[in-house]
Amino acid sequence: MSRLNGKRREVEQKGMRVNFAILGAGRIANALAKTVVLMSKDRQYSHLVAPYAVASRDGDRAAAFAKKYGFPHSYGSYQELLDDPNVDLVYIATPHSLHAEQAIACMKAGKNVLVEKSFAANAIQARQVIETSESTGLLCTEAIWTRYMPSRSIIDDIVSSGGIGTVRTVTANLGYVTVDKARMTDPALAGGALLDVGVYPLNFIDMVMGPKPIERICTDWVRSPEGVDSQNSTTIFYQDGSMGAATSSMVSASDRTGDIWGDRGYLECININNVESIDLYDADHKLKKHYPIPDQLTGYEYEVASAAQAILDSKTECAQMPHKDTLRIMGLMDSLRRQWGLAFPFES
Repeated sequence: MSRLNGKRREVEQKGMRVNFAILGAGRIANALAKTVVLMSKDRQYSHLVAPYAVASRDGDRAAAFAKKYGFPHSYGSYQELLDDPNVDLVYIATPHSLHAEQAIACMKAGKNVLVEKSFAANAIQARQVIETSESTGLLCTEAIWTRYMPSRSIIDDIVSSGGIGTVRTVTANLGYVTVDKARMTDPALAGGALLDVGVYPLNFIDMVMGPKPIERICTDWVRSPEGVDSQNSTTIFYQDGSMGAATSSMVSASDRTGDIWGDRGYLECININNVESIDLYDADHKLKKHYPIPDQLTGYEYEVASAAQAILDSKTECAQMPHKDTLRIMGLMDSLRRQWGLAFPFES
């Protein structure tokens, strides 16, 4: 019996509920803890996932976190979490530079992983993580929530229906003032705007354009005092004549808009980080239809549910963010940093 089938049998014996654990206790970990607790009480998800454990390098912090959200177990080291045989799925909520090492350690310990974006610090690390998923037969998927949200299907359906004609241009921007967070400006932690917020505009473009052949990329950056990118701008020119333009910043607040332009009209998507509404306009700039977004618990439930279901279905990846898409985005971000001349201290 393979490790994957063994883990699936363990989950099934516990009643099909995936025991969810969190590695790290920072801001995003709190958001996922809240989400999983809500899911455990919601009719749509309660059969699927259960809050189980949190691990931090500080035992008191982990205990306080677990008490706050009602997780039954807490650990003062990551190794203790890895040693717990009842953990089914580990959400990795640490800085980018630690994702690869920790994801690999989890899978080698028999745990499936949901890895916060950016999936890793670079494509080499990402490939090592995915190779471990393939060799262990365990689920490994990137937690970039916009890939799993219903808004993606709504946009896909409009575009594929020809509602705006042939797509020629996609633009997306995302900016938050986050320079007060140490991890954002620390090169040793793979800091900078690109891996933290820039990954969203690039994914927005990629979700529309897909893996089309790229002719050339024009990109530039603003160097922060610490040596990472405080802002950046990228235009991707595809071989078929279409293009995508992405901008991200950690020193300014942007309007967070994503636009998809076709030869018969365009879509305007408000807040690419968690799409709030989608408006369809014709070529004369007349509003043709407004698409509301379904109510959600927090927005993170979709990635958690997808990961949990994938485990029960004996899959090593989620359809919404397959390994090939993660690798494509990581490779794209590597290519941007090469053009900028930005390398992290741990990269050769």
